Amino acid sequence: MVTSGSGFPDMFPGLKSTILTLNGQFWFPFRRDIGIALGGAESSRKSLEYLLENPGKGRAIAVVIGGATEALDAHPGTHDLNLSSRRGFCRYALKYGADLVPMYHFGENDVFDRLDANARGSRVREIQTWIKSKIGFFPPLVKGRGIFNYSFGMLPHRRPITTVIGAPIRAERTENPTDQEIDALHAKYCKALVDLFEQHKSLHDIPKDVHLTIH
Repeated sequence: MVTSGSGFPDMFPGLKSTILTLNGQFWFPFRRDIGIALGGAESSRKSLEYLLENPGKGRAIAVVIGGATEALDAHPGTHDLNLSSRRGFCRYALKYGADLVPMYHFGENDVFDRLDANARGSRVREIQTWIKSKIGFFPPLVKGRGIFNYSFGMLPHRRPITTVIGAPIRAERTENPTDQEIDALHAKYCKALVDLFEQHKSLHDIPKDVHLTIH
């Protein structure tokens, strides 16, 4: 969404997008400036409220809901989302009347090879989770390609990523949404994501018996 790589500006002209990312991305000189120049903002309550309270229309906020935990599940050929316990985004959507738009990126997990065998419940995952609890994230151990070779490096492999976008899910503005209202919107969003995945997976050579897993 931040760059024009996926054609977002052409598909949605006039829509200003902001992607929220880890606060740590803004701790380093130059990296912070590049992130802001590309339209990024830190993933915090303060940033989210500022963007949603900003008057006017034509603004889209992209939130990687699964966060750093979901990155640990991002292995090639897998389709896992860390979403079951994430409901804060639904609370804000209702509070500010911001529609939710389901989106999925096919092929995103395939651009890097993973070097860590970190299945849920494994000792490696326990260590990664502990480190993440201390510093906020844990960089996945990955291998990509180099500038002049295709076997090893930190650049992503040249593999296609296809973004599919579903219909907006209406969130009626509610100053103090109840848990039931939040749960109902969350269920709609999860179902919309699953339906979006099932609708388009055959176009990406994903077997019929492979489904989107929501943890």
